[in-house]
Amino acid sequence: MSDSNTTHFTIPSTFILLGIPGWEAAHVWISIPFCIMYIIALLGNLIILYIVKIEHSLHEPMYYFLCMLAVTDVVLSTSILPKALSIFWFNDREIDFSACLTQMFFLHCFTVVESGIFVAMALDRYVAICNPLRHSTILTSPVVAKTGLAVVLRGGLSILPCPILARQWPYCRSNVIFHSYCQNMAVVSLACTDTRISNYYALFVIFLLTCLDVFFISVSYFQILRAVFSLSTKDARLKTLGTCGSHLCAILAFYIPALFSFLTYRFGHNVPQYFHVLLSNVYLLVPPMLNPIIYGVRTKQIRDRLLHLFTHQGT
Repeated sequence: MSDSNTTHFTIPSTFILLGIPGWEAAHVWISIPFCIMYIIALLGNLIILYIVKIEHSLHEPMYYFLCMLAVTDVVLSTSILPKALSIFWFNDREIDFSACLTQMFFLHCFTVVESGIFVAMALDRYVAICNPLRHSTILTSPVVAKTGLAVVLRGGLSILPCPILARQWPYCRSNVIFHSYCQNMAVVSLACTDTRISNYYALFVIFLLTCLDVFFISVSYFQILRAVFSLSTKDARLKTLGTCGSHLCAILAFYIPALFSFLTYRFGHNVPQYFHVLLSNVYLLVPPMLNPIIYGVRTKQIRDRLLHLFTHQGT
């Protein structure tokens, strides 16, 4: 491998991913919890998809959106972890330039998609609680499918300019990325030209889409809380809120690490680089791992079906 710091090029054939800078000696040990989280995420989300497929009582908008979330989580975690594990286990640090931009697109696209799915799920809970008699007529299967398509298109179209812009820049400083995956800002920072348009666009997308999604979720739950507290009995209020518990837990598991990672990356200039990398990996691995656990534990229909599968197989 040549010394890439002294090489001059316009478009590199490959980038070099360092993994977790400064912690190279601990890569194998770090890979163990990462691998466990990935396996749990894969198995958990695939089980959710299987249960919803075979259980006809779960063929409802809420569970269709849950399936979309499960697919998104599988794609999101798979977009980063196999390459990270190849770095940790085999010191395979090279990644093709086009493959790097493809990874960048998928991980950022499906992060936006996941946020959009949470908005759709909040809308579903709003209609189910505030207008239950019209729930089946408003959120029909075609509407759910179109909503899912719109969420995916929004994610793809909003993120597509990032790899397109990154491909236009000349890279004459280095091809070494101080990260375990091709994060947009980590790649663009290697360009030897004015990349403010990339930086401003990335910030615009993050703030606009995230703020809009959080706003719509907040409005939905404000209306839900108004409807809940207008109920006459405490049991009815608790039962109705219980149907939203899984969704709220999943939202917090997604947005809190994402916000913390973003704020640390943008403003934590004194924070060590390895902490940035660890945090950005955790923020992409923990929600895919937690979501099937949250919905499996808190959703009675899924929990009962899962218990039935295991007890039936055990007999």
